[in-house]
Amino acid sequence: MEINKEVQSTVHHLIERCKDGAKGYKTASEDVEDKDLKDLFRKYAVQRDSMITELQDHLHKMGHTDDESSSIEGTMHRAWIDLKSALTSRDRVRVLEECERGEDYAVKAYKEALEKNLPSELKQIVEQQYQDVKHAHDHIRTLRDNAKG
Repeated sequence: MEINKEVQSTVHHLIERCKDGAKGYKTASEDVEDKDLKDLFRKYAVQRDSMITELQDHLHKMGHTDDESSSIEGTMHRAWIDLKSALTSRDRVRVLEECERGEDYAVKAYKEALEKNLPSELKQIVEQQYQDVKHAHDHIRTLRDNAKG
Protein backbone atom coordinates (compact mmCIF):
# COMPACT_ATOMS: atom_id res chain seq x y z
CA MET A 1 0.00 0.00 0.00
CA GLU A 2 1.48 3.31 -1.01
CA ILE A 3 1.58 5.95 1.66
CA ASN A 4 1.76 9.62 0.85
CA LYS A 5 4.35 11.95 2.31
CA GLU A 6 1.83 13.80 4.47
CA VAL A 7 0.67 10.58 6.14
CA GLN A 8 4.26 9.45 6.64
CA SER A 9 5.18 12.84 8.12
CA THR A 10 2.12 12.79 10.40
CA VAL A 11 2.95 9.34 11.76
CA HIS A 12 6.58 10.31 12.23
CA HIS A 13 5.52 13.40 14.19
CA LEU A 14 3.31 11.24 16.47
CA ILE A 15 6.20 8.83 17.00
CA GLU A 16 8.42 11.76 18.01
CA ARG A 17 5.80 13.03 20.49
CA CYS A 18 5.49 9.54 21.96
CA LYS A 19 9.28 9.28 22.23
CA ASP A 20 9.31 12.62 24.08
CA GLY A 21 6.65 11.34 26.45
CA ALA A 22 8.39 8.01 27.01
CA LYS A 23 11.67 9.79 27.80
CA GLY A 24 9.97 12.37 29.99
CA TYR A 25 8.03 9.79 31.98
CA LYS A 26 11.05 7.50 32.31
CA THR A 27 13.11 10.39 33.69
CA ALA A 28 10.30 11.40 36.02
CA SER A 29 9.80 7.84 37.29
CA GLU A 30 13.49 7.57 38.14
CA ASP A 31 13.72 10.90 39.93
CA VAL A 32 10.38 11.46 41.63
CA GLU A 33 10.14 10.37 45.27
CA ASP A 34 6.37 9.84 45.61
CA LYS A 35 5.71 6.12 45.07
CA ASP A 36 2.30 6.69 43.45
CA LEU A 37 3.83 9.04 40.87
CA LYS A 38 6.83 6.75 40.33
CA ASP A 39 4.47 3.85 39.46
CA LEU A 40 2.20 6.03 37.32
CA PHE A 41 5.08 7.56 35.36
CA ARG A 42 6.55 4.07 34.75
CA LYS A 43 3.15 2.94 33.44
CA TYR A 44 2.90 5.92 31.08
CA ALA A 45 6.50 5.40 29.84
CA VAL A 46 5.65 1.79 28.96
CA GLN A 47 2.38 2.91 27.35
CA ARG A 48 4.23 5.38 25.12
CA ASP A 49 6.79 2.75 24.14
CA SER A 50 4.00 0.43 23.01
CA MET A 51 2.35 3.29 21.11
CA ILE A 52 5.65 3.93 19.30
CA THR A 53 5.91 0.25 18.39
CA GLU A 54 2.33 0.19 17.11
CA LEU A 55 2.89 3.25 14.91
CA GLN A 56 6.23 1.95 13.63
CA ASP A 57 4.68 -1.45 12.85
CA HIS A 58 1.91 0.22 10.89
CA LEU A 59 4.40 2.35 8.94
CA HIS A 60 6.34 -0.83 8.17
CA LYS A 61 3.15 -2.54 6.89
CA MET A 62 2.73 0.39 4.53
CA GLY A 63 6.26 -0.07 3.22
CA HIS A 64 8.05 2.58 5.25
CA THR A 65 10.25 2.67 8.29
CA ASP A 66 10.57 5.27 10.99
CA ASP A 67 14.00 6.66 10.34
CA GLU A 68 15.14 7.42 13.86
CA SER A 69 18.07 9.48 12.63
CA SER A 70 15.85 11.87 10.67
CA SER A 71 14.20 13.39 13.72
CA ILE A 72 13.19 16.94 12.79
CA GLU A 73 13.28 18.02 16.42
CA GLY A 74 16.47 16.11 17.15
CA THR A 75 16.23 16.33 20.91
CA MET A 76 13.52 16.10 23.47
CA HIS A 77 10.74 18.59 22.96
CA ARG A 78 10.97 21.86 24.86
CA ALA A 79 7.87 20.94 26.87
CA TRP A 80 9.67 18.17 28.73
CA ILE A 81 12.91 20.09 29.34
CA ASP A 82 11.71 21.91 32.47
CA LEU A 83 10.75 18.59 34.02
CA LYS A 84 14.32 18.07 35.26
CA SER A 85 14.30 21.27 37.34
CA ALA A 86 10.85 20.47 38.70
CA LEU A 87 12.09 17.03 39.77
CA THR A 88 15.11 18.59 41.46
CA SER A 89 12.81 20.85 43.46
CA ARG A 90 10.85 17.79 44.71
CA ASP A 91 7.70 19.84 44.27
CA ARG A 92 4.83 17.47 43.41
CA VAL A 93 2.69 20.23 41.88
CA ARG A 94 5.53 21.46 39.64
CA VAL A 95 6.39 17.93 38.49
CA LEU A 96 2.75 17.31 37.57
CA GLU A 97 2.51 20.70 35.85
CA GLU A 98 5.54 19.88 33.69
CA CYS A 99 4.14 16.46 32.80
CA GLU A 100 0.82 18.04 31.91
CA ARG A 101 2.61 20.55 29.69
CA GLY A 102 4.34 17.70 27.87
CA GLU A 103 0.98 16.01 27.45
CA ASP A 104 -0.52 19.21 26.01
CA TYR A 105 1.86 18.84 23.06
CA ALA A 106 0.97 15.17 22.60
CA VAL A 107 -2.78 15.89 22.69
CA LYS A 108 -2.31 18.70 20.14
CA ALA A 109 -0.26 16.43 17.83
CA TYR A 110 -2.95 13.74 17.93
CA LYS A 111 -5.77 16.23 17.33
CA GLU A 112 -3.91 17.58 14.29
CA ALA A 113 -3.25 14.04 13.02
CA LEU A 114 -6.94 13.18 13.25
CA GLU A 115 -7.77 16.16 11.03
CA LYS A 116 -5.65 14.65 8.24
CA ASN A 117 -6.88 12.18 5.65
CA LEU A 118 -5.44 8.99 7.15
CA PRO A 119 -6.02 5.47 5.84
CA SER A 120 -8.84 3.88 7.87
CA GLU A 121 -6.74 1.30 9.76
CA LEU A 122 -4.18 3.96 10.71
CA LYS A 123 -6.98 6.37 11.69
CA GLN A 124 -8.33 3.75 14.13
CA ILE A 125 -4.89 3.36 15.72
CA VAL A 126 -4.45 7.14 16.00
CA GLU A 127 -7.95 7.57 17.48
CA GLN A 128 -7.27 4.91 20.12
CA GLN A 129 -3.89 6.40 20.99
CA TYR A 130 -5.45 9.86 21.15
CA GLN A 131 -7.92 8.53 23.75
CA ASP A 132 -5.01 7.07 25.75
CA VAL A 133 -3.03 10.32 25.59
CA LYS A 134 -6.09 12.41 26.49
CA HIS A 135 -6.81 10.11 29.44
CA ALA A 136 -3.20 10.41 30.67
CA HIS A 137 -3.35 14.21 30.27
CA ASP A 138 -6.60 14.48 32.22
CA HIS A 139 -5.37 12.12 34.94
CA ILE A 140 -2.16 14.13 35.38
CA ARG A 141 -4.21 17.36 35.51
CA THR A 142 -6.52 15.90 38.19
CA LEU A 143 -3.53 14.79 40.27
CA ARG A 144 -2.03 18.28 39.90
CA ASP A 145 -5.26 19.94 40.97
CA ASN A 146 -5.53 17.62 43.97
CA ALA A 147 -1.91 18.31 44.91
CA LYS A 148 -2.62 22.04 44.93
CA GLY A 149 -5.18 21.39 47.64
